[in-house]
Amino acid sequence: MASPEFFIGLMSGTSTDGVDAVLADFSGKTPRIAAQASLPMPQTLRTEFLALNLPGHNELARAALAGNELAKLYAGASKQVLAQAGLSAHDVAAIGAHGQTVRHAPESGYTLQINSPALLAELTGIAVIADFRARDVAAGGQGAPLVPGFHEAIFNCEHPRVVLNLGGIGNITVLQPGQAVRGFDTGPANVLLDLWCQRHTGAAYDDQGLWAASGTAIPELLEILIQDEPWFALPPPKSTGRDLFNARWLDQRLASFQHQGLAPNDVQASLQSLTVHTVANAIKAWAPATQEILVCGGGAQNAGLMRELAYVTQRAVRPTSELGVPPQMVEALAFAWLAWAYEHDHPAGLPAVTGARHANVLGCKYPA
Repeated sequence: MASPEFFIGLMSGTSTDGVDAVLADFSGKTPRIAAQASLPMPQTLRTEFLALNLPGHNELARAALAGNELAKLYAGASKQVLAQAGLSAHDVAAIGAHGQTVRHAPESGYTLQINSPALLAELTGIAVIADFRARDVAAGGQGAPLVPGFHEAIFNCEHPRVVLNLGGIGNITVLQPGQAVRGFDTGPANVLLDLWCQRHTGAAYDDQGLWAASGTAIPELLEILIQDEPWFALPPPKSTGRDLFNARWLDQRLASFQHQGLAPNDVQASLQSLTVHTVANAIKAWAPATQEILVCGGGAQNAGLMRELAYVTQRAVRPTSELGVPPQMVEALAFAWLAWAYEHDHPAGLPAVTGARHANVLGCKYPA
C-alpha cells in the first residue's frame, strides 16, 4: 500500500462568501478526502474584495493588505483540517491556494488574484503553490477554467457527461469518451442571484431558491439579458467574472423596464432562468451528446435551480455528492489536485480548454 500523499486545497470563489478547505490523500487512483472545513468571509474583507473589482483609491496598498488578511483566513482553514485529520504540517506536501480573483482580462494578457502565498507558507509551515492562471495566460490562454483536468481525473466515465460548477460564475467541463476534455465558462451562476437577493431581502443568498419560486420569470427580461450581451454568443474557449457580470451590468438592462414596475421576486426568477438557460444553451451548442449533468458549487444546494435545470435541459441532473464528493468541496479539492499536479510536473493547463498555445504546468511554489 502506497504511503499517504497529502495536499490541502483552498478556495475562495467569485461569491466571496467564505473559504473552503480540503485535506486529501492523492496516493491512490482517486483522491481521498481526509478532512474538510469552511470558514465565513469576514464582511469587511468581502466588502474590500468587491470594491477591488473596480478601480479605486490606493488600490495597490489595499490589495496587498487584503491578501494578507486572506492568507490568515487560509491559514486558519488549513489548521482546522489538519486538526480534524490528526496530522501536522510536516505530513502535508503542499497547499494549493488560488487567491481571490478581482480582475480577469486574458484578452489584455493578464489576470489578477489577490493572495499572499509567502505569508501563508510562513503561517502554516507548509509549501504553497499559487498563481495558477498566469502561465496559461502567458501562453495565450484564458487562464480559466482551471478545473476541467481535475474533473476528467475523477468524474470521467463511459457515457457523455458534463460537470457543471455553479459558483459565482458557471462553468462546464465536457467529458465525452474518446475525446479530449473541454471546458469553458457559461456566464453568471450565483453572482447576480446573490446580488439581487441581498439588495432586496438582506439575505446573503436565496435559500433553496424559495424567493425565486415565489415569482415568475419575465420572458422579455430574460430575452434582453441574453440577447443584449455579446459574450454569450462567443464560442469557447472563453471565461468571465465580476469584471463583466456585476451590479452595473444588471442595472443597465433593468433600466428599460423601470416604467413597468417589475416585482423584485419576478426579477429573481428571471435571473435564475438566466443561469439555467445560458447553461442549457452552452450544452446544446457544444455538448449535445450529454446524457447527465453533475453539479457542484453552491448552486447545487439550490433546489429550485436544480429543478429548473433538469426541466430546461431535459437531462439527468445530479449533485457530485452522489459520486462521493460534496458539491461545496469540489473546487477546493481541485486546487489540492492542482498542487499535486505541480509537484508531479503534470500539465494541468489544457489548450483544448483555455486556448493556450501549448499545455503547461500551472502554479508557482513558495517553499515552507
